[in-house]
Amino acid sequence: MKNDDDENSIFKTRLKRLTHEYEQLLSLKNKPIEESHGIFERYSHPVLTDQHIPLSWRFDLNPSQNPYLLERLGINSVFNPGAIKWGDKFVLIARIEGKDRKSFFAIAESQSPVDGFHFRKRPLVISELADPDINIYDIRLTSHEDGWIYGVFCTERKDSEAPETDSSSAVTQAAICRTKDLEHWERLDDLQTPSEQQRNVVLHPEWIDGKYAFYTRPQDSFIVPGSGGGIGWGLASDIEHAKIEDETILDPKTYHTVKELKNGEGPTPIKTGEGWIHLAHGVRNTAAGMRYVLYLYVTDLREPWKVIYEPGGYLISPHGAERVGDVSNVVFCNGWIRDHDDRVYIYYGSSDTRVHVAVSSVDRLLDYARNTPADEGRTLKSTEQRLDLIEKNRQYLKEHG
Repeated sequence: MKNDDDENSIFKTRLKRLTHEYEQLLSLKNKPIEESHGIFERYSHPVLTDQHIPLSWRFDLNPSQNPYLLERLGINSVFNPGAIKWGDKFVLIARIEGKDRKSFFAIAESQSPVDGFHFRKRPLVISELADPDINIYDIRLTSHEDGWIYGVFCTERKDSEAPETDSSSAVTQAAICRTKDLEHWERLDDLQTPSEQQRNVVLHPEWIDGKYAFYTRPQDSFIVPGSGGGIGWGLASDIEHAKIEDETILDPKTYHTVKELKNGEGPTPIKTGEGWIHLAHGVRNTAAGMRYVLYLYVTDLREPWKVIYEPGGYLISPHGAERVGDVSNVVFCNGWIRDHDDRVYIYYGSSDTRVHVAVSSVDRLLDYARNTPADEGRTLKSTEQRLDLIEKNRQYLKEHG
């Protein structure tokens, strides 16, 4: 039998090793990976993983209570963060999923946009409403012109109308909270819309006719959009008890495209002199299950419910190791940051497991959106687009050598 000294030695040895590995991970420098398409650069390492979670959130560090230093509250994954620039720091509010499947939010920050992210001392505490959340996730952050920073996130509850034998059906709605310091969050009423369920809702950062504007994603059920689907638009007079009376679709799901099964808004759109840049996720079904990619579109500067550029295809798809994880073949983004030099840092989750960063710029994204042909829906038209490009290049090379 092991005595107290043996157990104490085990504890100290493990703690020393875990602490060293944790410190090494947090000091790891990230390097860009040049992409042949030129639209953005990926980086060699994820910016957040389950191993970035502080040891004190996972282990009981009292050797008398945990002599073998066993993990008490495990972490399954860290992914899908909201993002904002706060002073001189890049701030991510990550979705952290415990091994019990419950997600919570926590702030990780760094003075570098691509590495060195450290979590603050404690996770965020988001208060419940009268009908408690079973799970919350995927927060979008909007710095609104009313002076508040809003977090719009998904709240999930069990479907009370499901048969007793059905223990998986859920109802999702858009929950809203707000803050002025990223520390203290005020929970507001859930958004009300004409749709039975809502996910991937984003608050527009400016007033529209004196009202709060939302990008929505109506659904008939938890998984399948049904008669709903597409990215919607609606206005609410009061943010504390937000209610949309009229919901219209500005970007519908479309057969045999990257958004065939469903699509939803990503982070808060970026305002430019040419229009609002939007990043969204599109989903199609495959023999291997649902495949999530990210695509771009641009809406009118003064009428942001009107699409002006809609490049065909996807911007980012799962690549290499990003394809493998808790829910494979998925990339998802609900947070990006436009810095003072117009660089755009896109923070995206891969396979519901980890967080990566891709870096582009406002000019590059606008050029991509403006000059990439739209998906015209048929193979012949797609082939003609490619033939047009080939012919243009042939003529140019002929004239310019």
